[in-house]
Amino acid sequence: MILRIRRRLAPGFTLIELMLAVLILGIVMAMIAESFSAVSHGKVQAEDRIDVDHEGRALLWTLSNEFRDAVQTAVVPSRVMLLGLGHMSNGKPLDSVTISTLDLSHSMSLDGFGAEQVVTYSTAPNPARPGWSILSRSVQSALLTGASTTSPAVLANNLLSLHIRYFDGSLWQESWNSASLPPGRQLPLALSIDLQIADSRGHPVDFSTQVSIPMAVLQW
Repeated sequence: MILRIRRRLAPGFTLIELMLAVLILGIVMAMIAESFSAVSHGKVQAEDRIDVDHEGRALLWTLSNEFRDAVQTAVVPSRVMLLGLGHMSNGKPLDSVTISTLDLSHSMSLDGFGAEQVVTYSTAPNPARPGWSILSRSVQSALLTGASTTSPAVLANNLLSLHIRYFDGSLWQESWNSASLPPGRQLPLALSIDLQIADSRGHPVDFSTQVSIPMAVLQW
């Protein structure tokens, strides 16, 4: 009598079932990778926008402070100077300005008063990025004779436009020259600053503000 031993096959997956499982797993992994890429890209864009926003606000803050502390006094002798020149480059304004200021945020002395300074903001093309400009700031003492101008400090290398307008009490002017105006009227009552800088992708970001000049208001 021949005994036949029946072998019970262990349960398992067929080749088709394995291929379907791998295919489904691949689709799920692709969806997860795409979602991660979108989140990562959005995070980079948000951080870049925060950096550009901080940079633009810092530039406006610096300009505004020095304009607010523009010198025009009737009692104490001071060098009244505000020379604003309008300039266009590639169809966009790139103005420059020179101002005599008592800006305490840049030069604080021991008694709490800063020395009077002549500050110049100028622009130059950025050789590394066509269409971009470099915004620089240079300082010279207005009180000490023979003082030399400091080397210009680069404030931004991604400047697209800088437009400064001057309010004389009735009209907004595109330029200003304090030397051509009578004493007591050599400073504008207010200024308008429009600034445009580029983010890391080259997209323009706009900033603007208006600044009143206290010493000019007191004289008018």
